[in-house]
Amino acid sequence: MSKILAFGASSSKNSINKKFASFVANKTAPQEATLIDLNDYEMPIYSDDRKKVDGIPDKAYEFKNLIKDSDGIIISFAEHNGSYTAAFKNIYDWISVIEKLVWNNKPLLLLSTSPGARGGKTVLETALSRFSQQSEYEIPNFSLPKFEENFSDKEGITNKKLIGLLDEQIKIFLQQIT
Repeated sequence: MSKILAFGASSSKNSINKKFASFVANKTAPQEATLIDLNDYEMPIYSDDRKKVDGIPDKAYEFKNLIKDSDGIIISFAEHNGSYTAAFKNIYDWISVIEKLVWNNKPLLLLSTSPGARGGKTVLETALSRFSQQSEYEIPNFSLPKFEENFSDKEGITNKKLIGLLDEQIKIFLQQIT
């Protein structure tokens, strides 16, 4: 079995992206999925000056070790003003100074969702463009539009066409892990 690390790239306690990441992780590897909360990795805002004075926070190393210990990573991005959330960006900045290969060349499955019709596509495209530069894999990705209309806590994705598209991306991700 593969060890999957999953998280919603949001600090919101009721994040729909956390729900979505959890749904996909459980669909992908129900026995081996580790869902984390970014709030458990809150750190001072990254700056080179702070790094020189205080060093890299222990929480950055803890987060990085979770990446190293996984076989694949699922991230569902919340979109704030067309970009990453501040919580995710700060963690990303800290872990990027530990090692240049931020995701340790692990297979990634990138997701996004939002209440709107685009489903967070702008932030997903940004992440895909950036992370593709460091990956030997083609990165599967999926955006779920109109979360409230297309997702149920009980059933997951309710739209048959959308679940089919997600399943295609999950298949690619799983093939990269094995």
